[in-house]
Amino acid sequence: MAGLISIELKQLRFSAYHGLYEEERKTGNEFEIDLVVSFLPAAGKITGVSDTVNYAELYALLKTEMQKPRHLLETLVMELAEIIHASFPQTKKIEISITKLHVPIAKFTGTAGVKYQKEY
Repeated sequence: MAGLISIELKQLRFSAYHGLYEEERKTGNEFEIDLVVSFLPAAGKITGVSDTVNYAELYALLKTEMQKPRHLLETLVMELAEIIHASFPQTKKIEISITKLHVPIAKFTGTAGVKYQKEY
């Protein structure tokens, strides 16, 4: 059996309206996503785009879902993993992190984020 292949999308930036607080949902924020989707190639080889997880389709999926506000980033990463797996059933493992780049807390100088991993 062939090993896992991983498709990675790193440092994707999106403007979106996720957040627990009303002000976050009004003003929005900048988010960064890192995604790794690992899968087993059919027949142990990849000879065309249909044999892989198309990163352009992954990006389009993320872009669409980021425009649907959620109160919690934890909810968002878990839902994204399930949507990706449904779209690419050959997926064996997903690692996704979302970072909120401008945290709405007075005198907060860093970022806040959530990381999620799931094996199928």
